Order: sequence, then structure tokens, then C-alpha cells
Amino acid sequence: MKRKTVIALCMLSIAATMGSYSSVMAEEKTSAEAAAESKEAIENELKDGIYTADFDTDSNMFHVNEAKDGKGTLTVKNGEMTIHVSLVSKSIINLFSGKAEDAQKEGAKVLEPTEDEVTYSDGYKETVYGFDIPVPSLEEEFDVALLGKKGKWYDHKVSVSNPQPAENSEETGGSSEGKTAEELKLEDGDYTVEVALEGGSGKATVESPAEMKISDGKAMATITWSSPNYDYMIVDGEKYEMVNTEGNSVFDIPVAAFDTALEVKADTVAMSEPHEIDYTLQFDSESVKKAE
Repeated sequence: MKRKTVIALCMLSIAATMGSYSSVMAEEKTSAEAAAESKEAIENELKDGIYTADFDTDSNMFHVNEAKDGKGTLTVKNGEMTIHVSLVSKSIINLFSGKAEDAQKEGAKVLEPTEDEVTYSDGYKETVYGFDIPVPSLEEEFDVALLGKKGKWYDHKVSVSNPQPAENSEETGGSSEGKTAEELKLEDGDYTVEVALEGGSGKATVESPAEMKISDGKAMATITWSSPNYDYMIVDGEKYEMVNTEGNSVFDIPVAAFDTALEVKADTVAMSEPHEIDYTLQFDSESVKKAE
């Protein structure tokens, strides 16, 4: 009788343990499913626009510059995500989205650096390398390989999380979408307009005011750079070549809207290899004047 009682108690204990284990597994599964659903919800809610986001890595040698407080600039466009991060120096020559082994294969598309100017808390300024890194998903690690000055590739894991609408981002509600030439009721003719440039290392400038021509309600501005080293610009996916052959680089580009930051790219040949740099141009509608 005692033996049967002991066996019965053992069976009850095992059943209780299995029940508890099943409950824990169910809770873990529910938790994992909730996390996945939360991540998917965040990605689905991100409208096209510009955000700040945390950029984390597995290395104390490869991370965001301290002046950026661990954050990068996340751009969402047509559902695709890219984060721009400013690093600590110019020691990392290239990045690659994937494994180091694949980065060394023929035809591999490595990420070229931009020159970013950072300002530290004491006011000291420094030019470092930055990179535009494709982001396959938020809130989870993905592979990024880096090439150092010694010519060796290294594997790393990075993650992007906590996206927040950037200030002055018209797509995410930070400011208005601006006004077109038609909305401003600008008649066809020649004008001048104040233009502000942001982005890159902060060293480049453009002439302001700029010449502008309105034709059939559409605005085209003449952008004159402070350098002769830009060979083309990209605006709204269209490529625009230089309109001059001597002196600083000059381009005629469309002005889609006034009083809002317009994203453009400018290709520079000043470095060892040509690469495109991201800028914004903002045209001030209140400064528009008829050309003399």
C-alpha cells in the first residue's frame, strides 16, 4: 500500500512539473510572439521620413561617435530603411552589409564613407567617417562587416531600435510640407531666392541668393557650389550634370517646394574615390525677388 502511495505521489509530482514546464513554455512562446508582433507593428507604422534611432554594435571599437549620443539618422523611403551613422574616426575604410567573407568576393558592393563633421560637448570639432547602412529590420541584430586600415575585414553584429521622428522632418510631421511655386502664385520669369545648405562635413557651401527661373509654374534654381569637385547631383531620383566647364561646380535643379528641407545628393571627386554625399537644400519663399 505504501509503495502504491509513493508511486502515486511521484506521478502527481511529475504531472505537476510537466504542467508547470508547459505553462512556462507557453508563456515564453506568447512573449516571443508578442515581441515579434510589436517589432512588426513598429516597422509598419513608420511612414516615409527621417527619424533618429539607437545604433548598437558588439564592439567598443566600432560604434557611433560620442557626439551623437549613440544615435544615427534613420531614413525610411518606399518601405526601405537606411541609417546614417557618424563613427569615431577615419580608421574604418569601408563597411559591407553582410559577412566579411562575402565582402571579399568579386563584385561585392561595399559601403563608401562620407566625411562628417562632429562637434563635442567642449566645442571641439572633428571630421570623421560616416556610413549609410541598409537596415533589414528593427529591434534585432544583423551582420555588418568592416574593413580597417590594415586591409583586413572583420565581422560584427549591429542593431537599430527606438526610432523617433526627427526634428524638422516634414514627412514625419515635424514641419510643413512647404509650398510650390504655383501655390505661392509666382509668375513665370527670373528671380533670386535665399537658399540654405545642410549636410556632409559642413565645409561645403552654396551661393545665396541663387538665381531661379519660373516656367509654366515650375521652379528651377541655379546652385553654385564652393568647390569645383562636384560632378553631378541627384534630385528626386533624377541625375543632373554640371552646366559649366570651368570654376566651381554649377547645376540647374528643380525646386519641388519652398520653406522645407529638400533632400539631394552631390557626387564629389575630391576623395580617393568618387562618392555621393547627402545634403538638404531649403529655399526661403519670403526672400524671393524679381531679378534685376
